[in-house]
Amino acid sequence: MFRKNPPPKSEVKNASDPVLIVGGGLAGLVAAFELSRRNIRTIILDQENADNLGGQAFWSLGGIFCVNSADQRKFGIMDSREQAMSDWMNSARFDRDRDDHWPRQWAEAFVNFATDGMEKYVKDRGMSFLQVGWAERGDGRAGGHGNSVPRFHLTWGTGPEVVRVFAEPVKKAAEEGIVEFRFRHRVDEIIKDASGRAIGVSGKVLESSDGVARGVKSSRTEVEAFTIYGTSVLISSGGIGGDVEKVKKAWPLDRLGPKVPENFVVGVPAHVDGRMIEIAQNSGANVVNADRMWHYTEGLANWNAIWPNHGIRVLPGPSSLWLDATGKRLPAPCFPGADTLGTLKHICSTGYDYTWFVLDRSIIAREFALSGSEQNPDITGKSYIGLLKRLFSPNGTVPVQNFMKHGRDFVVRDTLEDLVVGMNELAATVHGPEIRYDEIRKQIDDLNLQLRNSYAKDAQVMLIHNARNYTPDKWGRVAKNHNLMDPKHGPMIAVRMNLLTRKTLGGIETDLDSRVVKPDGERYAGLYAAGEAAGFGGGGVHGYSSLEGTFLGGCIFSGRAAGIAMAREVLGEKEDESARASL
Repeated sequence: MFRKNPPPKSEVKNASDPVLIVGGGLAGLVAAFELSRRNIRTIILDQENADNLGGQAFWSLGGIFCVNSADQRKFGIMDSREQAMSDWMNSARFDRDRDDHWPRQWAEAFVNFATDGMEKYVKDRGMSFLQVGWAERGDGRAGGHGNSVPRFHLTWGTGPEVVRVFAEPVKKAAEEGIVEFRFRHRVDEIIKDASGRAIGVSGKVLESSDGVARGVKSSRTEVEAFTIYGTSVLISSGGIGGDVEKVKKAWPLDRLGPKVPENFVVGVPAHVDGRMIEIAQNSGANVVNADRMWHYTEGLANWNAIWPNHGIRVLPGPSSLWLDATGKRLPAPCFPGADTLGTLKHICSTGYDYTWFVLDRSIIAREFALSGSEQNPDITGKSYIGLLKRLFSPNGTVPVQNFMKHGRDFVVRDTLEDLVVGMNELAATVHGPEIRYDEIRKQIDDLNLQLRNSYAKDAQVMLIHNARNYTPDKWGRVAKNHNLMDPKHGPMIAVRMNLLTRKTLGGIETDLDSRVVKPDGERYAGLYAAGEAAGFGGGGVHGYSSLEGTFLGGCIFSGRAAGIAMAREVLGEKEDESARASL
């Protein structure tokens, strides 16, 4: 199936050699899909077992960033290429001449594809969208971070459906002998020929993990060595979010200081370890923007953990009162669902690495969505009955109710006095500060006064009113105005929100064909990178901040570009500028 010795020169190619893809996540699957459409032999190597095909995308809520889509227009959303490009560039804030050279171009190309091609591309595969959510609503400035309009296209079937529509044709190609899977193959080295071209990989076969469920940490016991040669190599192995120590090492103190947080919950499986980024760099690839990252501020410790220190993100509606560890309300625009990294920076400045949401039964039932396919069985299972129960349940979804019963971060009490006692008991377990009842009562009273009518000076209340103007939010994501201490809407709830690791925004530098770039700007012959390992394109397509729905979209876009470019190279086709522009 593969040659045992490399060719002496890069000009000597064996047309029967396969393309090698390191990492069977979404980006790797999309690349393999594009290669298989052109009958290019492909080997996919992954250090986990077959049940982990699709990687992190499987666990996602399935949000896809599209611009001026049919689904947006159906809900009366007026979006445009110009508006999306403005939002993206204002959020990215590219400011590095060298390291942002390719990310800038990737950003422009991605927004163009999100406008012209993403919707058709995924729907042609069989995907459909349930609704368009409004994530990352911004920092309150027209020229600042955030989505001006809803763009988070929620896949009907969530992450598993996103994976399915690409995995099924790739598996079919495997049955036809075009694609081959090599699971439990951990790559340790990129092999180069005398000219410096990437022509293969080597590493270790790990002992079988058959029977180990998806996402569960697997054995690293080595069984044997392997070496595989191919025409080219694609790195699509993910980022560093599963390794807290790597996250801490890369933490940007200048932007998210003044100190590195000590405690996180982890939003991705342990195998998301960033190894291949380091291996690529040691092999001569350029890695840029490693200090840019995307971590969430609304993390819960999973009471039913799958991987070590498993965290679940809350996707909150706009109504919860958000307090820091000392009980002080977070300042504008640090509101639920508004500005993730701006809020993260503020939290880190407090000296503590957790915060509090204060809310009640009515708010949690309406506004608490848990990120992740497994936390949304109704949408993942495409159950309309389950969806109706979600919309009309007075207590929230079953997963939310389970967190209220079993989650270590939840305090549920009938009165505010008792709630504060419970919050202080929970804070004591992590040596946190004591919260004063009278201070919280004052802040709730102030907020309740603002909620009484349609006019307000409070920026969060304005955000709530704005959310109600969007029909899908009014139907199912925003609670009706009410007094936060009204017993009819009780019990009262406090939720300790932890910092949660998630995405690497920097990575391996690539050109618009996903070809790896060297530190001197030259192309690394035979080596490609896509997905999170490449900063979702170019080494950091998001710049400093994401607009959400762009991680899966970035994997699809960069994986597609890589697959098309690798196929073109194998087939000896000349570069088509017009075709590349359409990527």
